[in-house]
Amino acid sequence: MYGLIGKMRAQPGQRDALIAILLDGTADMPGCLAYVIAKDAQDADAIWITETWKDQPSHKASLSLPSVQAAIAKGRPLIAGFGERFETEPVGGHGLAH
Repeated sequence: MYGLIGKMRAQPGQRDALIAILLDGTADMPGCLAYVIAKDAQDADAIWITETWKDQPSHKASLSLPSVQAAIAKGRPLIAGFGERFETEPVGGHGLAH
């Protein structure tokens, strides 16, 4: 499995709008085992995205999907920047098949 955990900062006051765009554009991605968007509890403009994929090629292929491309285009003006980004190798857990 392949995993990513990343922090994204929305333009001030635009976090909920950005979350809605991401949730809508990432609903059906082949090879995606989990895609979780969470609000940062300390920063009103930040979100964390935790992704688990079957493998890295599945993640790379998702970036070409029309729905993902549309979400990127629509969300880009609402993004103020990016923070930490970590690649991981998930090994299992609640909700994930080994």
